[in-house]
Amino acid sequence: MKLFLDSANLEEIREVAGWGVLDGVTTNPSLCSKENVTFEDNIRAICALTPGPVSAECVSLRAEEIVVEARALAKIAPNIAVKIPVGLEGLKATKTLHGEGIAVNMTLVFSSGQALLAAKAGARFVSPFIGRLDDVSEDSMALIEEIVTIFENYGLETEVIVASVRHPRHVIEAALIGAHIATVPYAVMQKLVKHPLTDIGIERFLADWGKVKK
Repeated sequence: MKLFLDSANLEEIREVAGWGVLDGVTTNPSLCSKENVTFEDNIRAICALTPGPVSAECVSLRAEEIVVEARALAKIAPNIAVKIPVGLEGLKATKTLHGEGIAVNMTLVFSSGQALLAAKAGARFVSPFIGRLDDVSEDSMALIEEIVTIFENYGLETEVIVASVRHPRHVIEAALIGAHIATVPYAVMQKLVKHPLTDIGIERFLADWGKVKK
C-alpha cells in the first residue's frame, strides 16, 4: 500500500518525507486555508518535497470551468493530480482532462457506482471518504472492498485512495482489503509509528544496559 499525507503543512510533509514512507500528498481547500501562504506557492513547495502525486482541488462547478482551472493547476508542477468532486460536470471534465494527459483524483466518492463511473471517465484516482461514512453508521470498509473488487474484475487502472482516515485501524483494514493508497492525516501517521509495548521495551532495554559492565 502507498501512503499519502493528507496535509498542506510544509513542516508536516517534510517530517514524514524524512521517514522514508511518503508516496504522495493530498490537499483540499480546508487544509490550504490554514496555511499563511498563497495557494499556488504552497502547492509548488509541496510538489518539491515529494516526487509522488500531489492533489490540488478544483473549486469550479461547471465542466468547462473545471477544465480551465485544472489546466492551470497542472502547470504548477509535473506531479500535480487535480482533485474534482464526483458528479456529472466532474465526469465531463475528467474525460477531457484524461484525454490531455492530466491526472485526476475524483473525490467525495461515497458509493461504488460513483467510483466505477469515475474510473470509466478516466480518473487516475478515486477517493472514497470512509470517516464520513462511519459518521452516518454506514460500513465504510465494505465500500472499499466493493470498489477494489470491481476494479480488479475489469482490470481498471484507477487507484483507490482511502480518504477521511480517522485512526490507524482504518489504514490497516484498508491494506488488508487491498486498497492501493491511504491518505493519512499527520496525527494518524504518528499513531501508526507508536505502540506502548515498544516504548516499554525500549525503557527496559536501556535500564538493563545501564547494569551491563562497561
